[in-house]
Amino acid sequence: MKKNILVTGASSGFGLLIANELHKKGYNVIGTSRNPEKVQSAVPFKMIALDLDLEQSITALPEKLYKEIDKLDVLINNAGYLVTGIAEETPIELGRKQFETNFWGTIKVTNAILPHFRNQKSGKIITVGSITGLVAFPSTSYYAASKHALEGYYKALRYELHEFNIRVAMIEPGSFTTNIVKNSSTNSNKIEDYNSLRNKTKKYADFIVAQGENPVMVADKVLQIVETENPKFRNLVGKGLSLLINLQHFAYGILENNILKQLNK
Repeated sequence: MKKNILVTGASSGFGLLIANELHKKGYNVIGTSRNPEKVQSAVPFKMIALDLDLEQSITALPEKLYKEIDKLDVLINNAGYLVTGIAEETPIELGRKQFETNFWGTIKVTNAILPHFRNQKSGKIITVGSITGLVAFPSTSYYAASKHALEGYYKALRYELHEFNIRVAMIEPGSFTTNIVKNSSTNSNKIEDYNSLRNKTKKYADFIVAQGENPVMVADKVLQIVETENPKFRNLVGKGLSLLINLQHFAYGILENNILKQLNK
């Protein structure tokens, strides 16, 4: 039987590409959007409502989902957005909202699905992070912090779910041509002392965006993880990622293997 896969934030960007790719490969995809009725006619898979900022929306997710399917095989956490701006210039409330969506919203969705995965003793959780979850860049302080937080959370969760045959993986894309920057939130509380840095950061960001790669690479990596029985935790996607990231990945791999050996004793 074909696997059932839930993709959050499937109306645009990585989520839409991932959902479309999995659908083309024959998987039964259910996507989520804050306003599914606006996009349902434009996509070939079923869309259901989910707003990561609304507790009642997340609480209602399992009931909506299991009206469509009997069993969920894969959860793909993709929904989120980008807050940009110099850290000191960014209101704490805006940073808090970034965490409410990117971190807490993602965790709450995972927790809503986990009882079903534990009950069936199987499942796969794939979360779309970012290279900024490993190395932060100027003007992405809260976004980078939210992605770092996801990295830490799912690292620990992977070990906790191992005995239930639930696999956990992260995708860390580099620079890709999506609408995340266009749809980002920022602020207008400018501090003159940062003018030079702000201008340099904008030029660098424009350069990175111009060098963005085809986001289909991310969808392909997700497909690979879906079809791998025991995927590795960290999955970097994109060319030109720094040597530092590769060294971090190598060091973490050694530590991870030691932990898994202890758990399997």
